[in-house]
Amino acid sequence: MAHTVESIKERFKEVNVTDLFGTKKEVKELPMILFDDEIINYATSGFLDNNTWLIVVTNKRVLFLDKGMVFGIKQKEIPLEKINSISQKRGMLMGEIHIWDGAAKFQIKQVAKNTVQPFVDATNRAIDELKKGQTVTVVQAQAETAAAPEPSGYAKIKELKELLDMGAITQDEFETEKKKYI
Repeated sequence: MAHTVESIKERFKEVNVTDLFGTKKEVKELPMILFDDEIINYATSGFLDNNTWLIVVTNKRVLFLDKGMVFGIKQKEIPLEKINSISQKRGMLMGEIHIWDGAAKFQIKQVAKNTVQPFVDATNRAIDELKKGQTVTVVQAQAETAAAPEPSGYAKIKELKELLDMGAITQDEFETEKKKYI
């Protein structure tokens, strides 16, 4: 599904995004940045690198967008699987979100206090969902391996013969095992 500004604004309403202070230009850029299969989980705005940024958590990554008048768009992103930790600080009116990706710490300041917890929760849920998806994949692979058909009696006897020829088993062992497959 291709994203449009309208579909993004609608999604923001669905996930109760309440603070996009100073990020109208960044919201307009989102349709060109999001992958077709990417789903927005939450968004807020905050101060990073001395500018106001739009911060969006999706089912794949955390995006940081800053659209300037002169320099165009600045984009940073952290794939969810790279996030080591996320924490928050809340003051009287504003808060902070801190995200560690192993190599760096992203410290987003001047975040509206009421959006800090929903952003952190949405990020943690997205990470959990990603891990569950990977776990399901591993479980499916194990199930497929377990469900693989057993080698036929002929194939097993042939394998035993090869072991006998290599000297890995004795003639008596070969004869004993072969009887199981005849």
